[in-house]
Amino acid sequence: MDKIVSLAKRRGFVFQSSEIYGGLNGCWDYGPLGVELLNNLKQSWWRAMTYRDDIEGVDASILMHPRVWEASGHVANFTDPMVDCRQCKARYRVDVLMDELNTKKKKDVLRELYPGEFDGQQPDERIASEFAARIAGDEATAKALTVIACPNCGTKSSFTEARQFNLMFKTFVGPVEDSNNVVYLRPETAQGIFVNFLNVQNASRQKLPFGIAQIGKAFRNEINTKNFLFRTREFEQMEMQYFVKPGEEDRFFEYWRGERMNWFLSLGMKPEHLQWHKHEKLAHYAKAAFDIEFKFPFGWGEVEGIHSRTDFDLGSHEKFSGKAMKYFDEQSKEKFVPYVIETSVGASRSFMAFLCAAFDEEMVEGEMRTVLRFHPSLAPMKAAVLPLVNRDGMDDIARSMTRELQKHFRVFYDDSGAIGRRYRRQDEIGTPYCFTVDSQTLQDRTVTVRERDSMQQERIAMDAVKEYLLTRIHP
Repeated sequence: MDKIVSLAKRRGFVFQSSEIYGGLNGCWDYGPLGVELLNNLKQSWWRAMTYRDDIEGVDASILMHPRVWEASGHVANFTDPMVDCRQCKARYRVDVLMDELNTKKKKDVLRELYPGEFDGQQPDERIASEFAARIAGDEATAKALTVIACPNCGTKSSFTEARQFNLMFKTFVGPVEDSNNVVYLRPETAQGIFVNFLNVQNASRQKLPFGIAQIGKAFRNEINTKNFLFRTREFEQMEMQYFVKPGEEDRFFEYWRGERMNWFLSLGMKPEHLQWHKHEKLAHYAKAAFDIEFKFPFGWGEVEGIHSRTDFDLGSHEKFSGKAMKYFDEQSKEKFVPYVIETSVGASRSFMAFLCAAFDEEMVEGEMRTVLRFHPSLAPMKAAVLPLVNRDGMDDIARSMTRELQKHFRVFYDDSGAIGRRYRRQDEIGTPYCFTVDSQTLQDRTVTVRERDSMQQERIAMDAVKEYLLTRIHP
């Protein structure tokens, strides 16, 4: 992970926010290559989700009426219990503190809390589930905190009582900062879709089943940000809510599970780096929930959630707003509140997952080669154009070729250093193809194409370069 974070900064993928002032924890800036990768990722998702007949797009406002967040349950329920270590002052979310205990420590905690009951050898899976079940109520959690050591300083019995902490950022509309003018920075993008359900349906004349997709910023006042881009305070979500007739939700839930897993695989993810995680403990609105998890260097972590949300969202907004949110089915002549299948993927987390998946190191002719094996459609730079030397007109041909290709692709021109070093620089930023203009180009107007992953080379006509890229970047 350290190598990936170092590469991300050195080559202009990701910078710490406000770094010259010491940085702001949990906030990151995307550099020249990072913003290209992020945009390519979002465009790939947008094409997959909206370039079809049954899904429309929206871009809802970040600031919404505060009653939206009452209806959604965020004002009352979007809280996490937090504890502080009295010794070192470190602060922890209680659920994260419990989750991060390894199996041995969970056994030790259970033995101390329930003497004699867990003295025998237990399978690891049972220990994990028993721990989750036993440490569920407030009283049991408080008891567990007395025997768990602080991860930072190692002190036992040092935690304060758990306090509820709302994760929404609060601000004010207008010149007066009082309770009547409170608004929130949205903690998710889904509610902007739900409140626009009838607007979109009426404007697009869609019939069930159909979906609404959105890409946008969300904000959560996380106390403990960690693992680079994995948990941050400001992030982007790519969400789609698919509205279905009650009774059909199970079929479409399975359909979208398949579609979303296939999207990651189609962009070069290895099957062994992805897995399903089924939620046993469901949110108050959910009928079923699965996460797609990616194997990060620090372990498995969620990148996307697929949830069967029943009619909770539209039903709740109908109740709180007093506006009917029912759909009229022309065939059955009945009105009902649709059920919802949600696919919610973090753009920032996916960015990190694809960066980790692409990172590779290998020995080539006695030297370590660092390469980012991005799928060509995600790669920040699609190609590099390299004159072998800056003489005999090779550089002029290469610059002219670059300008022509830049009308269609992000292309990098590089004439600095030995050709091998230039190849290595492109490998390190994930450029899939390099086109070299050399002395033979002057004779027959062909160029050498060097492919990033195999490092194999071939010659093609200069006139065929555009078509060569088009067929490989978006096959």
